[in-house]
Amino acid sequence: MTFKSRISQLSALLIAFALAFVLAVAPFASPAHAVENARKVSVVSFGLFGDQGVFRREATGAAQIVADRFGGRPVDVRYNSKKGGGATIEALAASLQTAAQEMDAERDVLFLILTSHGTPAGLAVKAGRVMQTLTPSRLAGLLARTGVRHKVVVVSACYSGVFIPRLASPDVLVITAADANHPSFGCEDKAKWTYFGDAFFNIALRRAKDLKAAFDVAQALVRKRELRERFEPSNPQMAGGDNVRPLLIARP
Repeated sequence: MTFKSRISQLSALLIAFALAFVLAVAPFASPAHAVENARKVSVVSFGLFGDQGVFRREATGAAQIVADRFGGRPVDVRYNSKKGGGATIEALAASLQTAAQEMDAERDVLFLILTSHGTPAGLAVKAGRVMQTLTPSRLAGLLARTGVRHKVVVVSACYSGVFIPRLASPDVLVITAADANHPSFGCEDKAKWTYFGDAFFNIALRRAKDLKAAFDVAQALVRKRELRERFEPSNPQMAGGDNVRPLLIARP
């Protein structure tokens, strides 16, 4: 065998060894890379008004759909009843802090769902005889204290657009069932969903690839239903979240 032949043979062996090494390492490197880039989605969902069962059912159903679509874990669902319950403002503050402690404040996403009756002053909280009002300023403070950068807040209530000026920002996406000047509909005791909850969570979010697409579908569905039933349009709103929306792409 000539000297050139020996060099060629050695080169071939080195190339084969390098390829074998890459193939052996690749299966282990890929999952590690995926884990490194994974984002946790923590879901907190509160049904705040205990006198109508629809808020309990909507808080529970919405949280499960969000978790299924975006891989959200853990899920903290609380609600009130006519006899009482654990969905007070103080409980919400504690739940948000607990969720934040288990999150990477810069990378992960906190997904908050609130469903209740609403007024221009904020959200009604009723647990048995306990009556409270969750104002936009109070909620803004609770969210700020979590220290979590990326947040989604969905408020299903009349006049819920009042929360947008205090909450919406590039890092906080706010979706509301109505604007600041109109009621929303569908809060009957025995209903499973409000009009907006049904359109956004139960229909649109089960199929849409992201929150913007789901909101667009839900907005059209709500408007069509309200016009058919001769209600003044509630005008669902979506604001902020330019830095959040790319982080939440639904599972196939």
